This record gives sequence, structure tokens and C-alpha cells, in this order.
Amino acid sequence: MNIGVISLGCAKNQVDTQTMLGYLKSAGHAFTAEPSEADILIVNTCGFITSAKEESIDAIFEMAQYKKIGRCRLLVVTGCLSERYRKELTEEMPEVDIFLGVREYEKLPRLIAEKLSLPCSPIIQPERLLVTPPYRAYLRIGDGCNNRCAYCAIPLIRGNLNSVPMERLIDEAKSLADLGVTELSVIAQDTSGYGKDLYGEPRMIPLLKGLNRIDGLKWVRLLYTYPDTVTPELLDTLAEGEKLVPYLDMPLQHCNDDLLRKMHRRGSKAHIMHVLDYIRNHYPDFTLRTTMMVGFPGETDAQFHELMQFLRDYPFDRVGAFSFSPEEGTAAAEMPDQIEEEQKEARLNALMEQQQQISLSLNEHWIGRELEMLVEETGMDGTYGRTMREAPDADGTVCIPPSYRHEPGQYLRIRITQADPYDMIGESL
Repeated sequence: MNIGVISLGCAKNQVDTQTMLGYLKSAGHAFTAEPSEADILIVNTCGFITSAKEESIDAIFEMAQYKKIGRCRLLVVTGCLSERYRKELTEEMPEVDIFLGVREYEKLPRLIAEKLSLPCSPIIQPERLLVTPPYRAYLRIGDGCNNRCAYCAIPLIRGNLNSVPMERLIDEAKSLADLGVTELSVIAQDTSGYGKDLYGEPRMIPLLKGLNRIDGLKWVRLLYTYPDTVTPELLDTLAEGEKLVPYLDMPLQHCNDDLLRKMHRRGSKAHIMHVLDYIRNHYPDFTLRTTMMVGFPGETDAQFHELMQFLRDYPFDRVGAFSFSPEEGTAAAEMPDQIEEEQKEARLNALMEQQQQISLSLNEHWIGRELEMLVEETGMDGTYGRTMREAPDADGTVCIPPSYRHEPGQYLRIRITQADPYDMIGESL
């Protein structure tokens, strides 16, 4: 059977999709990128915030049309939205033949076989089927989260922290390197808390040191760290590892202590400043990324201006920002003093306008400096890629003028010549 897959949401969901594809390939299925040519269509959904739910529902209805205008015989919905709202979706979407949650992908070949009266042999857990470019991959080191942030629905969907044993992760990373992966991005809901459930304490540092020793890997990037488990020792490890990228992704959400407590965020503004001061004093070339939320219930003008000042005092290279969305079942959805949408939007726009100037200034700091660039695409107008300063699927790109054709996955030595708030231009050396 030809299977078409729509994968929505974050990189962690992308890994789930790849796991699912591994099971389906082992069962003898083929894949197509054209929904009109698929016998089976699968939508792996996101259910994190309202806009993601809406995108998932739109994708389901769009794929359902191919039961009428294409050759689709089976429509499958998996992932976070299906995990959280399976009963409701089953009642409201008769077009869907199979609903599966976030930890049921191994069931899919059998369920497909039963629905379509196909033979299905027992399947030993296969390797995931990479759908990222062959030179890069995500390594998901755990699922779920023990942090009970008041605004977040992830624990309601994926449960408590469930770390993958370190030996399995090292073996998986070696297998990916053997397949030609040179850039590995380490992900989870809370990466710096990795291992607390298995080993009684965070074990991110030993894991990073193990990954740093794997032949074939060139860049290992750590994403989604939680502030109170980012320590000087962790930062030293990132800075000193030959293959570890000096890039810290540390979502903060806010800096005001009262709001952090209301959000049920561990740590404090003082700790965050301590981490950032340590980086500033010891590793000024670290690339810093964060995520900020505006419009959390009760956020005052003074608290918002405190956040704006904090971002001026402690500039981040990359900032992703979003306005608070009251998610069903979360504590914050029921809090008093909800902020009007118009005010949330105004604050978000003001923050991002300020951040554009900050990002531009920090990018301009790199003009004239030499960096290594990973080639991702070559066209008539130039060669595009990323340096260690740009995370895949999240940050900007670097472009160098066209010369001879560079192959995706190739590493080049370049010099930065121009910069804007998101992207940079360089020249090959």
C-alpha cells in the first residue's frame, strides 16, 4: 500500500513520525508525497495550543477529501490531538478510520491490516525512518515532563518524564552517524532534566560527553533546556566538547518573579541572570536562544516593561515569542485577570520589534569573522546553509553567492559579510 503522511508540530513529533514510518516500512508499505496517490493517509497531529489544534483539524479535513477525489481507502489520525481528544474526535469525525495516541505507533501495521483485510506478520521494533535530510537528525532523549507549568498541556498529553536509558541513546546516535548523520540535535520536553527519573539526578553532562566521542558526528546541539538545571558545569561541557555546539536554547517564558511563580516555573530571575552572567563572562561567543510569553493572566504593564528591559540588558541572539493561550485543563486557563487579546497582540508586536533590533546588532557582531557552514541547498541565486549559530527548523540561514555547486551536507569555511535580524550573507574561503 502507498502511504502519505502529514507530520505537524514540533521536532519531537517529527521523531514520532519517523518511528511510525519505520514500523510501516517493516510491514511492507511504500510511501508517497502526493496525497492523491496514497491508499492510506496519516495525519500526525499537534495539540499543544489552540492554533496547532486548528491546523491539525484543518489538515484532517483536507486529507479526508482524498477519500472522494483520490484513491484513499483509509484515513488515520495519530499524535497529541488524538491522544487528548480521541473520544470527541471519534464522535465528530466519522471520516477517520483509525485514531491512535502518542505511544501506540507499533499498533498501526496491525490495525491497517485488519481494516483492509491484509496479511500482517509480527514486527520487531525497527529503526526509525529518517525524513530529515540525511546529514542531520534529532535525538529524542525522553518523553513527557515533570514540570507542571500552569499554562502547558504537555503533561496532560504525554505524562511524566520518561527518559530513554543512556546506553540506548548512545547506540541510536552511533547508528545515525553510521547512516551519514553529522549534525545531531538533542531534544525532549526538558533536556537538561534528562535522567532524573532513571538515575535520581540529571545526567545530561555524561550523555553529552558520550555523544561527543561518537565518530562521524560533527555538531551536537542541545535544545529545550530548563533554567534551573542549567549549571556552570553544563555550560563548561558544551563549551569544551569538540563536537558540542556552543548554543544554549533555554526557554524562560518571563523574567518577573511573581509571574514565574504563578506560571509554576522553578527558579528565579536571579538564577537566570546568574546563568547569563556566567556565559557573558566565560563564553561570550555562545549563541543564546529563548522563548518568551506575553499576556499571562495578571501580567501588568510594569511586568511587561520589566521583561522588555531584561531583554535589553541580557540580549539573546534568537527569541521566539508568543501570547498566552488558555488551554483547556490547565491551571492558567481558569486564572482571574485574563488579558484582552488586543493587549496581548500589542505586547507581542512590541517585543518582537525590539528583538529585531537586538538580533540585528548581535548578528552584525559576526561580520568579518570566519565560521563553518553546513550546506543545505544550492540554487541559481546562491548556496544556503547554517553555521553552528543556527538551529535547524528554528533559526535563520546563511547565504553565500553562487560559485561551483556545493552539495547538501557539505561543510564550508566562510566569512560573514552582511547581516540582517534573521539571516546572514557570507563568502566562501
